Amino acid sequence: MAARSAGLVRHTVRARHAFRGMRTAEHYFTVPLVHFGPQDHVDAMNPHSAAGTGVETITVFAREYVSSSHTAAEAEDLPWLLFLQGGPGGRGNRLASLGGWNKAAAKDFRILMLDQRGTGLSSPIDRNTLPLRGTPAEQAAYLEHFRADSIVADAELIRHALGSGPWSIYGQSYGGFCALSYLSFAPEGLREALITGGLAPLAGPAEDVYRATFSRVAARNAEYFSWYPEDRKMVDRIAGHLRSTPEFLPDGGQLTVERFQMVGAFLGGNTRVDGLHYLLEDAFSETPQGSRLSDSFLEQVQGIVSRQANPLYALMHESIYGQGQATDWAAWRVLQEYPEFSPTAEPLLLTGEMVYPWYFEQDPALLPLSSVAELVAAKTDWKPLYDSHRLATNTVPVAAAVYSHDIYVDRGLSLETAAAVRGLQVWETGDFHHDGIADDGEAIFGRLLGMVRSARH
Repeated sequence: MAARSAGLVRHTVRARHAFRGMRTAEHYFTVPLVHFGPQDHVDAMNPHSAAGTGVETITVFAREYVSSSHTAAEAEDLPWLLFLQGGPGGRGNRLASLGGWNKAAAKDFRILMLDQRGTGLSSPIDRNTLPLRGTPAEQAAYLEHFRADSIVADAELIRHALGSGPWSIYGQSYGGFCALSYLSFAPEGLREALITGGLAPLAGPAEDVYRATFSRVAARNAEYFSWYPEDRKMVDRIAGHLRSTPEFLPDGGQLTVERFQMVGAFLGGNTRVDGLHYLLEDAFSETPQGSRLSDSFLEQVQGIVSRQANPLYALMHESIYGQGQATDWAAWRVLQEYPEFSPTAEPLLLTGEMVYPWYFEQDPALLPLSSVAELVAAKTDWKPLYDSHRLATNTVPVAAAVYSHDIYVDRGLSLETAAAVRGLQVWETGDFHHDGIADDGEAIFGRLLGMVRSARH
């Protein structure tokens, strides 16, 4: 076990492994829970500042991936690439082998796959750990420290602990939101930034996001059912069945029509969208008492609609748009403007990446967190997540892929943000959806890297 420290962070490497053409190292960092004091974000992110000293610490985990085509000595000289995963609430990818974007990146980088605070092995938040913080109000206060600004502050401490100069970052989806916060509050830590499907709106209420995305989800439903017209009948059959017959998931939670609509998560995929057809094709099994939803179908659906593995997503999803005002269940309120998405609508439409208050009534994993979820939704004094002046005067090379038909991160809002960041180069494409890097990540990564490198010269 190796141990180092830099500024306010303690760093240990606990295990190293080599398999299938790569070497890994497991990094653990001890960082302050609270990074920010009375001073502004920029000063607080200085690893030599006094912010956080003498306060509670948490653990942040990251796994290093290096191609075995490099010797150990060569790998030590490679620059770092920090990958910021989507979410919120998504842990870093666990790679069984190098492929796609990470195979391309490993030619020139040491990849650091971060478990953002509260996820994976980074002091995880769930229905068991969060209530230990005390009252719902105390739990909500704790959650204030699990947004993009704190994730970026962690990253800066980690960068210094690793002895790295300005490094490269790659942000997918919510990871792109974090990249914009990085450019806002600690650009001196960045050599270059790549963003895919993750240009967040810099201002405005969360309602703007959902009005845009509901429209795109409706269009994606129409597109999907034009490919699989038999699935139109199957979705309505399942909805009718659920209205008349109680069905329960393996965790004991009831599968309601509104929970079934959540399988629309497939619609945000490029190749994954076709998996929705395979899910629906064996929805029913025949019994002597009549048709019931099959065990296979219910097992698969639970993996989609349950937040047991990532409750932070449900708790904090709308907070990623909160800046100085309450989000107040924005998606639920905007839904009332789109009656075609009602669980009573016929034909039934499937939904996308939205969080509703009934999640905390119907998902057994979220029931213990319902009170704190209400407090988070009502919070009005969220700190800014972006610095518009810093972004307008940005000097860090940035390239972003904007997907024309993305149902999660709206094209129009993305282009508005791109125009507000000095020097940000946009590659807009209709060839991919939100999970494009899972489809052809090597080509996407290579193109964006080429764009930022050409901007430097």
